[in-house]
Amino acid sequence: MGVIAVLILPLLLLGISGLLFIYQEVSRLWSKSAVQNKVVVITDAISGLGKECARVFHTGGARLVLCGKNWERLENLYDALISVADPSKQTFTPKLILLDLSDISCVQDVAREVLDCYGCVDILINNASMKVKGPAHKISLELDKKIMDANYFGPITLTKALLPNMISRRTGQIVLVNNIQGKLGIPFRTAYAASKHAALGFFDCLRAEVEEYDVVVSTVSPTFIRSYHVYPGQGNWDASIWKFFFRKLTYGVHPVDVAEEVMRTVRRKKQEVFMANPIPKAAVYVRTFFPEFFFAVVACGVKERLNVPEEG
Repeated sequence: MGVIAVLILPLLLLGISGLLFIYQEVSRLWSKSAVQNKVVVITDAISGLGKECARVFHTGGARLVLCGKNWERLENLYDALISVADPSKQTFTPKLILLDLSDISCVQDVAREVLDCYGCVDILINNASMKVKGPAHKISLELDKKIMDANYFGPITLTKALLPNMISRRTGQIVLVNNIQGKLGIPFRTAYAASKHAALGFFDCLRAEVEEYDVVVSTVSPTFIRSYHVYPGQGNWDASIWKFFFRKLTYGVHPVDVAEEVMRTVRRKKQEVFMANPIPKAAVYVRTFFPEFFFAVVACGVKERLNVPEEG
């Protein structure tokens, strides 16, 4: 029996590994077939996440419409996608459109330009975001408005312009790439958190309104998206409760991981995804069920931050 057990265990592990490999391959192929020939619009395609989303959906055979506010960087992304395209697989040449979502006056015209590309939009990925950090009383009202335009009014203006096309065709999906700060506010980011709360509220309401037209609304909320080559340092994190809870253990999600999750969200038509490790997830629940405790911890973190010198 001992010899048989020794033989069975490796075979069992090998069988499980084989099944996992098959599942991953089937899942990958299913993801690609879900967007094959679909018209996918990606805003701020020149950002780290935008580039990764473009890569994933282009590989999947989507007909991409890439939007960004810098034409040269859009062309660089175009060249990068074309250079790595597999000739043996069907891919479509991406279309490029200049778009600055903080300039609300031009969004309607850009939406018409987007629809002119293929006559319809199957998937809209609202990815653009503008950040600002500082005490509320030192952030000008003009900057508050600019943040709200870029993170809230811009995405909803583009969504409203493209939505009638989806409703008339009774098909489509709108994906909002949001942030944990759409669920809870973090000090020194008042304008940013307010815009993310507003965007999440809008798309949560929209989800129910368009369900009868078979239009899916999805939100993907990572803690925050880090740059490609930035990783947590080895500093003295224990000096601050704030840093311990909101920096060391929540250093952010890599753009590649978020792009893959956006693809899974589209494939599975998931309504809401929260990409975070246990600490920020727990913070959201504590904020909901034990608000006084949450506010006390946050206030303590702010006081410590004011007394601890900033790192270089």
